[in-house]
Amino acid sequence: MSTPASHDKSSILIVDDIEENLVALEAVLGSLDLQLVRARSGEEALKAMLRQEFAVVLLDVLMPGMDGFETAANIKRLDQTKDVPIILLTGTDAGSDYAYRGYAIGAADFLTKPFDPWLLRTKVNVFLELHRKNRQLAAQAEQLRRLLVDDRRPVAPTGPAGSTAPAGDSRDRPRETTGAAGTAARSGERLVDIAEQLAQIELLLRDAEGAEAAGLADRIAGLERTVGSLRVGGDR
Repeated sequence: MSTPASHDKSSILIVDDIEENLVALEAVLGSLDLQLVRARSGEEALKAMLRQEFAVVLLDVLMPGMDGFETAANIKRLDQTKDVPIILLTGTDAGSDYAYRGYAIGAADFLTKPFDPWLLRTKVNVFLELHRKNRQLAAQAEQLRRLLVDDRRPVAPTGPAGSTAPAGDSRDRPRETTGAAGTAARSGERLVDIAEQLAQIELLLRDAEGAEAAGLADRIAGLERTVGSLRVGGDR
């Protein structure tokens, strides 16, 4: 059973075929500000991940049918889910090669049952914070992109008293490159440059972590200030 959905909360997928283990995970993570979603098998986990976005997946290794390793491998193969971090959970009798196999298929971390509740919450909080920062950066990038689209939208030329000039008139007159027209042209060039930088930042957001994510946030804030100054200048 999952907790009530919230658009403001990050979601965690907990995957285990044993009810007692799911209850234990819910008890440990219940104090965190998040939405918990259950899955009792690898197949259920994949379906859940295709329905919604998760900040992290807690995945039991020893499950009947599709085990944790196979489930993790399938998660990493899908473009929609490949960037979701996975924490693998195993029993104390886990083989010595389990950690190697887990990291080889792209798992972010590994915990052995019975796990320390404080340690589990600490590890989960790291991924939650990273997920929140990435969502915030993506929202800022989208807002900036919309500002760029608004500023680059063409405005119909106007004639005397603000009336719209005939299309033929605007084609017959030579373009101005000085004064207000020149300033607009230069602003347009700067906006094109900002748009290119924004596109690069959006690509980097996928893999940003820690200090790198903070650096991207500073770059986005700088671009926002630049766009703001261009908009103020254009309104004068």
